[in-house]
Amino acid sequence: MDNRVSVVSIMIKDEEAAVEVNKLLHEFRQYVVGRMGIPYREKNVSIISVVFDAPGDITSSLSGKLGMLRGVSAKTLTAKI
Repeated sequence: MDNRVSVVSIMIKDEEAAVEVNKLLHEFRQYVVGRMGIPYREKNVSIISVVFDAPGDITSSLSGKLGMLRGVSAKTLTAKI
């Protein structure tokens, strides 16, 4: 399967979920090109953008697992490059 470049945008509203988010990102670390985290303290939310170079099913798996976490929202933008 061909790799695709994707950006997964993650919003963490429940601070306790951050540990689980980081565990998942560590699990998929071989596909991570880079990541940026922004603590938006005024709104009590943390925002993480992660760039992946992975097969589509891998990225979908991560996004789905993130979305199942309480207090976490994840959206993916993908391009075939």
